[in-house]
Amino acid sequence: MAGLYWFLAFEFMLGAVTKYWPGDTIFSSAYSVKFAEWGYPSWMRFVVGALEGVAAILLVIPDRRTRFLGATTLMFVLTGAATTHIVNHDPVLESWAAPTHLAIMGILALANWPADWRDLLRAPALPAATPHPAK
Repeated sequence: MAGLYWFLAFEFMLGAVTKYWPGDTIFSSAYSVKFAEWGYPSWMRFVVGALEGVAAILLVIPDRRTRFLGATTLMFVLTGAATTHIVNHDPVLESWAAPTHLAIMGILALANWPADWRDLLRAPALPAATPHPAK
């Protein structure tokens, strides 16, 4: 499972970098142009890129709480991406990744669902201290 988290984190970190890239990438045309074509301000790509980058980091931290937060953050981003592709009638070849990754993130969010929602707000438990032997 750790390999899956690292692979997905790599994908989204690469996606975050391409959002900040000033021109065309090997994957597609410049995101500053794409966001404008989709009807968003070009600076919105920086917000999306930052969310993807932070979520990618959260996915690789081996803690259920951080992985849940990373997966749910990406679910929000990917819901927006999938909706954008649908509204703009983008070809399937350009838009299949968003709904596919949305389903994957939904599964990962469910797999890391906290037992109690308040667990997301609690500080992590410190390991119990071991008593020192008497001298």
